[in-house]
Amino acid sequence: MESRRLYRSRHDRVIGGVAGGLGDYFDVDPTIVRLAWVVALLAGILPAIVAYVAGCLLIPDEPILD
Repeated sequence: MESRRLYRSRHDRVIGGVAGGLGDYFDVDPTIVRLAWVVALLAGILPAIVAYVAGCLLIPDEPILD
């Protein structure tokens, strides 16, 4: 079984690639992840922003394949 790693997306990036990377990791459309971020922002602004910034800082960029 191949282990999967969570990376920020280089190919499906709008701001930082966090939603694209989460979409790739969980095998869902990144648009759904982005909509979840919007709902989280509407529910409470600060926790969603902190979570996104933490994702940008803690999740590494997707490796470049030659």
